[in-house]
Amino acid sequence: MEHQFIVTNGIRLHVVQAGPESGPLLIFLHGFPEFWYGWRHQIGYFASAGYRVWVPDQRGYNQSDKPEGVRAYRLERLAADVIGLIDAAGRRSAFLVGHDWGAAVAWWLAEHHPERLGHMVVLNGPQGAVFRKHLLRSPSQWLRSAYILFLQIPKLPEAIARLRQWRLPTTALQRSSRPGTFTAEDLERYRQAWSQPGAYTAMVNWYRALLRWPPKYRTDLRIKVPTLLIWGAQDPFLERDMAQPSIDLCDDGRLILVEAATHWVQHEEARRVNAWIDAFLRGGDEPELEAASQGDPSRCHF
Repeated sequence: MEHQFIVTNGIRLHVVQAGPESGPLLIFLHGFPEFWYGWRHQIGYFASAGYRVWVPDQRGYNQSDKPEGVRAYRLERLAADVIGLIDAAGRRSAFLVGHDWGAAVAWWLAEHHPERLGHMVVLNGPQGAVFRKHLLRSPSQWLRSAYILFLQIPKLPEAIARLRQWRLPTTALQRSSRPGTFTAEDLERYRQAWSQPGAYTAMVNWYRALLRWPPKYRTDLRIKVPTLLIWGAQDPFLERDMAQPSIDLCDDGRLILVEAATHWVQHEEARRVNAWIDAFLRGGDEPELEAASQGDPSRCHF
């Protein structure tokens, strides 16, 4: 892996790169509270498969720049960072994989800049308008999303997160995933990333910007980019009921519901997720995607 700093949209992003420079550009976007390391199970696989893999620390995370102020973390600014990465790679378009907040950025790009994307893969992240609509009619989703309101409080969430060597976010990762998903070494890497000056405030500012400057979505929205949505059904943060409505917005969309996985499906089912993504990017149809799982078909549904 190569570690580079790429100037995009007026800031510098730390980007891990791997694979042949002539290969199709494949960008992975992490979510909260991860950083590039959250794709450690994917980088080598796709580099070996011939893709040119770029995995940034997104704006505000780990070693990337951390602009001051909440306004700097509006969704359209986050998406513009990715457009800048595609330009910096000298490409017209790229394949895009996003998880959690990275999924939100991917959905936005697919809506506003479909010409810059080839295929898109989303992991446990609903399309924004679907999330908003579901939130208005689902009390249980309100309870799952209540932490977003807490994160709006200035300074307090950051102060609490830092207590006892980042115990709260560390425990949240452990309790929201299958046992053993994150090793002691993994968690130490996360704590080091959260400890970067200004990082945790910048990370939380993504949530603050979401409520202060909520994105506007068209009522006639259609996603033209071919899309694969992989959803861990045991997600404690996001209800599975948002998965099918999200994929229904896609002209060419496919859904894989992984019953035994949680929000962290790319960690827990890395081998199967990698095979699904690779098959989809290579133009495979549903039988080929199903064959790529090489596992118990009763655990996933198309």
